[in-house]
Amino acid sequence: AMVQNVRTASAEAEKNCRIIMDLAGPKLRTGQLRPGPRVIHLRPRRDPLGRVIGPRRIRYMPDDVLQRGTKAAVIPVPRECIELAEEGNEFRFKDTRGKKRCLIVVDKDAKGLVLEIWKGAYIATGTKLRLVRHDAGEKPVYRVGELPAIEQPILLRVGDTLILHRDNIPGAPAREDADGNIVTPAHISCQQPEVFEFVSVGHPVSLNDGKIRGIVRSVTDDQLEVEITKAKPTGGRLRGNRGINFPGSDIRLPGLTAFDRENLKFVVEHADAVGLSFVREPADILLLQEALLQFPDEKIGIVIKIETKRGFKNLPRLLLTTMRSYPAAVMIARGDLAVECGWERLAELQEEILWFCEAAQMPVLWATQVLEQEAKKGQASRAEISDAALSQRADCVMLNK
Repeated sequence: AMVQNVRTASAEAEKNCRIIMDLAGPKLRTGQLRPGPRVIHLRPRRDPLGRVIGPRRIRYMPDDVLQRGTKAAVIPVPRECIELAEEGNEFRFKDTRGKKRCLIVVDKDAKGLVLEIWKGAYIATGTKLRLVRHDAGEKPVYRVGELPAIEQPILLRVGDTLILHRDNIPGAPAREDADGNIVTPAHISCQQPEVFEFVSVGHPVSLNDGKIRGIVRSVTDDQLEVEITKAKPTGGRLRGNRGINFPGSDIRLPGLTAFDRENLKFVVEHADAVGLSFVREPADILLLQEALLQFPDEKIGIVIKIETKRGFKNLPRLLLTTMRSYPAAVMIARGDLAVECGWERLAELQEEILWFCEAAQMPVLWATQVLEQEAKKGQASRAEISDAALSQRADCVMLNK
């Protein structure tokens, strides 16, 4: 759908807009966390003194309809419940704490019901709802459908231990006894457990784009024990599917995964260029070039993303290998590049990549966090203005987020 939107807009504007799609490559990520409770907390509006000044408004939607993001809390209920209820009816229930609460129907539209509540309540999957229709005198009972699980991230402080394990077991925070002593350390899986073979004691670990850092203290066949050495003073939150980097380890994984090969079919059909992530060796590029030979009728460009220490060190050889394809370009992927090589060296590295590519007459894409604060908050920082100005030395700028 996004491709179709771009093509339509490009035709209407009579301007050629190219599409690049990235292959994920051997990106290391944390596994999933153990699901939290399936509950929603409803809170009425209060003034600074804690007095209730307005109700909390929620929406009932049929549990057989796909729910999309909305500002109002959405609670799935049986369709019959919505069809039977009318404006002014009440839904009485006991919340998870056993407290009696009441939801009042204030509107009914094509999407479902709009209700208000004047007291705080916790509603969980399966909560019993009693519909009170004063005119009819009947009180049918329904149950709340499946609510999304609350994500409970792992809170890590300096000095804590985190276990990265090979088994695909949902991660969980540390368990403490009654005195606050840690009985079982926090643990989470790594989606690519084969990296354990390349990690040794003393190697640094970076989690969540460098927001949390640690040192490997022990290595076994099944797990890595990591001591946290850097986190926010209040603790860093680690969630599932977040990046893991081993800056001091010589990780050797294939540059083109089976998942990438499957996605390549879609990329070739719909995009103008393919981005190869985490390029480390010329062999990674050769794998992609060989895979593209399966599509002789498609002319697709290659963008190699420089985001690892080894990729930077091998840049001249990577450029020469990439030149076997046309068109081709280089992306300075500053997010993982900074994590891998250190923030202190980022300015130096992006400068040298620009020099190399200028000498090779290779187009450069400047990427990651360009005007990100502007996009999120509507006001660019002074550093972002300098960064955007400096980016003009490249041939293309990527605006993400």
